[in-house]
Amino acid sequence: MLYHDKRLQYPVKVTNPDPAFARMLQQAIGGVEGEIRVAMQYFFQAWGARGPNPKYRDMLLHTATEEMGHIEMLATAVALNLEKAPASLQEAGAADGIVGAVMGGENPRHVIEGMLQRHILSTGMSAYPANADGVPFDMSHIYASGNLAADMYCNVAAEATGRVLATRIYNSAHDDGMKDMLRFMIARDTMHQQQWLAVIEELGGNAGALPIPNSFPQEEENQEHNYDFFATAADGSAPPAGRWTEGPSMDGKGQFTVFQNQPLGDVPDLGPARPDSSAQKEQM
Repeated sequence: MLYHDKRLQYPVKVTNPDPAFARMLQQAIGGVEGEIRVAMQYFFQAWGARGPNPKYRDMLLHTATEEMGHIEMLATAVALNLEKAPASLQEAGAADGIVGAVMGGENPRHVIEGMLQRHILSTGMSAYPANADGVPFDMSHIYASGNLAADMYCNVAAEATGRVLATRIYNSAHDDGMKDMLRFMIARDTMHQQQWLAVIEELGGNAGALPIPNSFPQEEENQEHNYDFFATAADGSAPPAGRWTEGPSMDGKGQFTVFQNQPLGDVPDLGPARPDSSAQKEQM
């Protein structure tokens, strides 16, 4: 059960409305790096969590609910940036080279005008659950595997890409209120990265958690190539040397070595086509 407090998690203030900036904020709401993604990811991980210790489920629910508050903040920020935005500001935003680059080389003025039309016609100048291009978030980037360690590594990646996006939006911000809000959200991304890594540490760190799933007997896997780096250069040249090519593996259970990639199997022979497959007669 969730409870709602009509007050925002953190103040959201806009002094100078900017429709181009509202479009950037839409990416933080409904982009693959955005807040809808992490909120739903943490909820579904929690709802499917199994095991004797309920604290991980409870922790995920706390953080998922926090992320819902972030969506509310961003949606409020979008609405405030669209409220009473003068036409001159729209034109100035369209001419901004940085805005144009963020918008992927499209004609910024046309893009901003299209975004405004969507907000006016569909939402009455409010936010919607979509990315900066107006593409609805479709939940295809929700990772909830039922494996606690695997999910925690996914969560670290989600918070890392989310923080990258938040800092890019911050670097494009001109309004002090928006910068203040984003500083808060960036700080929460920092904590959440640490939070998921702390769970991995509780699970035994790399040595205890890896390889995932640690419940599968590792002696059952191929023992010849489980810590080989496959070098695939056509001319047989050595791969770039790094931590991954020699020395103890990250889980401490093997040694990294280089294997020059070569065929380990034969040319596949699938046999003739089935008579009922509607293939050509030459294939049968």
